Amino acid sequence: MRKFVVTLALVILSFSSFAQLVSLNNNEIEKLKTRIKNDEQTKKLYQGFQKSALNYLNEQPNPIDTIRTEGLLKGNPKKEKTRLALADMNKMFVLALQYRITVDQKYLNKCAEFLGVWARINKPNGDPIDDTNLDKAIEAYDLIKNDVPGTDKKRIEQWLTETAWAEINSKRMKTGRATAINNWNAHRVKEVGEIGYTLNNQDFITWAVDHLKSHININLYPDGTSLDFKERDAMHYHVYDLEPLLKLAIMIDRANGPNFYRYESPKGSSIKKSVEWLIPYINGQKQHEEYVNTTVKFDRDRAKNNEPGFASGTMFKPSLALPVLKLAVYFDSTQAGLLKKVNNNDTNWQTVLDEIQREANNLQKK
Repeated sequence: MRKFVVTLALVILSFSSFAQLVSLNNNEIEKLKTRIKNDEQTKKLYQGFQKSALNYLNEQPNPIDTIRTEGLLKGNPKKEKTRLALADMNKMFVLALQYRITVDQKYLNKCAEFLGVWARINKPNGDPIDDTNLDKAIEAYDLIKNDVPGTDKKRIEQWLTETAWAEINSKRMKTGRATAINNWNAHRVKEVGEIGYTLNNQDFITWAVDHLKSHININLYPDGTSLDFKERDAMHYHVYDLEPLLKLAIMIDRANGPNFYRYESPKGSSIKKSVEWLIPYINGQKQHEEYVNTTVKFDRDRAKNNEPGFASGTMFKPSLALPVLKLAVYFDSTQAGLLKKVNNNDTNWQTVLDEIQREANNLQKK
């Protein structure tokens, strides 16, 4: 434990020397450019990405004052309005990455415009299920933060700072509330950490690391199951809980921090054990009927609303675990074969970005 604390102190003191920890760093951008130049499949995928970036130059931001997804059924007008607005998240990321690949100022300017308008209009409400949708915008800012003009930079960073504080001070994480220890908290901790690393804010990073440790202890069990699986009787929610924890663990690892994938809580739970518990349900050795014994009314409401996948007894599909597999393979390369199998050996643009990040990690560890 003493070694863990010392290592954590060192990462908090030294992480600022890394340009990007949430998105691709300078070295990874160069590797991506080389791969685009020399690998035909990557070059072909990049052409589609490049076309999207060009199209986004002609589009206008469509921000929403309050993101509303949590607790709303499919078809709800507020949820639909949010869905349309959230299309901006990927646009920002595409524009930011294209700027880093090409160093063409027009992509930087357009991305800064999108981020600036969202920063002016969107008001955080401290709901992590809503705020988790900001991931791509945060990644976009992480990519361009060193080149954003001063006025835009101040506004964007104030928005992200307010978002993190809204999560930290949210009534939804008060002691005794289920949302303080279930999947909500996993997304809350990830969001604060993500913003912390992007803004070089040590207070946010320290808070996120401390709460990641406590979440692993409270939410995950030594046998690999999770509080969310127990309450919802659904692999869907086990996956939804692990995904943000893995994202944050990767950021910490990229900052040369402790390995939170293998970190064990005082009661013996770990992210690694919870990922490995899921594997038999992904490779077909085991099957699970979803939501049969859920204790949450919202699950039953979605089933009544005929939302795909939420009917009691629906068989868990291995493909739904892809978000966890794609992240877990960063720490455990032995899962790469299963990832390819479940993903039908499909290689898309995001696959390329993930591979470059993993390759850089593997080289750094050698």
